[in-house]
Amino acid sequence: MKIAILGGDGFVGWPTCLHLSEQGHEIHILDNLSRRWIDTELGVQSLTPMDSIQERCRIWHEVTGRRLNFHLIDLAKEYERLKSWLAEEKPDAVIHFAEQRAAPYSMKSDRHKVYTVNNNTNATHNLLAALVETGIDAHLLHLGTMGVYGYSSVGAAIPEGYLDVEVETLSGDKAKQEILYPTKPGSVYHMTKSLDQILFQFYAQNDGLRITDLHQGIVWGTHTDQTRRHEQLINRFDYDGDYGTVLNRFLIQAAIGHPLTVHGTGGQTRAFIHIQDSVRCIELALGDAPKSGERVRIFNQMTETHRVRDLAEMVAKKTGARVSYLPNPRKEAEENDLVVKNDKFLALGLDPITLQEGLLDEVVEVARKYAHRIDRSRVPAVSAWTRDLGARVERDPEGRALRTVS
Repeated sequence: MKIAILGGDGFVGWPTCLHLSEQGHEIHILDNLSRRWIDTELGVQSLTPMDSIQERCRIWHEVTGRRLNFHLIDLAKEYERLKSWLAEEKPDAVIHFAEQRAAPYSMKSDRHKVYTVNNNTNATHNLLAALVETGIDAHLLHLGTMGVYGYSSVGAAIPEGYLDVEVETLSGDKAKQEILYPTKPGSVYHMTKSLDQILFQFYAQNDGLRITDLHQGIVWGTHTDQTRRHEQLINRFDYDGDYGTVLNRFLIQAAIGHPLTVHGTGGQTRAFIHIQDSVRCIELALGDAPKSGERVRIFNQMTETHRVRDLAEMVAKKTGARVSYLPNPRKEAEENDLVVKNDKFLALGLDPITLQEGLLDEVVEVARKYAHRIDRSRVPAVSAWTRDLGARVERDPEGRALRTVS
């Protein structure tokens, strides 16, 4: 297949490009490289050194003989260029990763909120409109998030997208109806993913677009089979308080002797998936495309759930690190349960990777190898969810208060 991977320079996008390229697909990367500009804005780089996207593509060709085609396009701002590219190339599938992915970053300030909505929502809608206008019958896969559902406890498993409900009619009878499972986004980033769902529903029913929405858990791990091929193919690894995912951050902190920073009680339950499983799920979903006129197909892309404090204790026991409990900058419940159905991927043949000790060791080894690149002042999470909760305390890497910021 000819596959367009939007946001193919990113944390999940890059290993997906390599994984699908190795399977023989023709891969085209469309990216505006905004994640690299955000690194510059924040003053923090990936723990792992990253070459330019052009150099990464060259190395992949040198190692495997397979080509990756890169196109510098801003999906949110360059609608006509996107439409022209689709009309000319006519991809068989489009994988959409091209959204600002960090909840803390989306909550840093009003500017970051506006940027996240403009970038994410415009990119998604521009893509949908362009697919309709060009008449391309491409399967659209979108990387969504489990976070659209929030983290409240209702005592029931979260289904894969849809919920059967019973409503009372005007005549007093009972009628059954299928609805999208209600969203309860916990950040502006998660809100944009909730908006994506509504856009997908409209364009699937109105224009017959074939769409699969993957509600992914928190990704952990560093390597996939393909990124191990050459040191310059290594994936990016975020450890800072805005972009670093929680388990990766714990492992980084342990590797450099930094206390494991648990916010609040640590009773927040989250869904997780290893990066290798993430690219495998995308492969499986590609091979199970919906037909035109079919409802949006929704998969829960996760393999296990854990409480944050349990993860911290597991890493602490393994590495000897100390756990430090800090005030929670997020506006969320202190404790929640999370039960998630992932039957669809299991039925397609996914053999889940769980929190295996060897893979945890691998992440710690990567952290230690590149420890000289870590800016310890960037490890704590300081982006606050609300502007009306009073002063915020900035802390040093050991958790000691430095100053109060209004």
